[in-house]
Amino acid sequence: MTGNIRWPLVFCFCLSCGLLFSSDGPGSNASEQFCITEGRIARLEDHWLRVDSSKMRAVLAFPSKPEVELQFRFLGETVEHSLLRSGAERTQMGLKLKAQDDCNVVYVMWRFSPASKLVVSVKSNPGQHTHVECGNSGYTNIKGTLETPIPKVEDGSEHSLRAALDGNSLDVYVDRALAWQGKITEDAVHFDGPVGIRSDNARFDFRFLAQPQSSAFSCDKNRTE
Repeated sequence: MTGNIRWPLVFCFCLSCGLLFSSDGPGSNASEQFCITEGRIARLEDHWLRVDSSKMRAVLAFPSKPEVELQFRFLGETVEHSLLRSGAERTQMGLKLKAQDDCNVVYVMWRFSPASKLVVSVKSNPGQHTHVECGNSGYTNIKGTLETPIPKVEDGSEHSLRAALDGNSLDVYVDRALAWQGKITEDAVHFDGPVGIRSDNARFDFRFLAQPQSSAFSCDKNRTE
């Protein structure tokens, strides 16, 4: 796989599956949408979006290939901070792949604080689908066969994070350079879902590039992660 594939730009979102807007993106007339389950996403000019919530969780509302790129401008930490369900505090943002539900997701997270670090993890809870069922269980951090140092993110700096999953083989690019390569756990191969985005305690502007596989819009009202 290469790091310079051009994809349609996701530039619209659905807030609580009720608020919808659309606009033409570069080379595309599609009107993709996000399902936002926590936090807020605001629309800016030139197909950019903004997050200033201490927690933000969203998935693409269409079936999609497990390949996605996040282009972002880091604006600093949020004024208010939120803890993870584990009780830890981090400033981070990242991608969801194969986000079937609250209990079964592949994550590629760029942690900014307390240290700059790329973390690939699988949350797998076969037979469970809601947060009530799985809570914070089922996480496995994956060690890559290739892992390279990644830059420290400064306020105002611009970066990109791209992940491409083929079967159980995952390539992750940071600022267009291959930064992580390895294989996810076999159980994650057997669940499926859209791509998405999440953040904790980070303010940023972003563009989201993905490959929707159909125009079948679906926002799961039971999804809470």
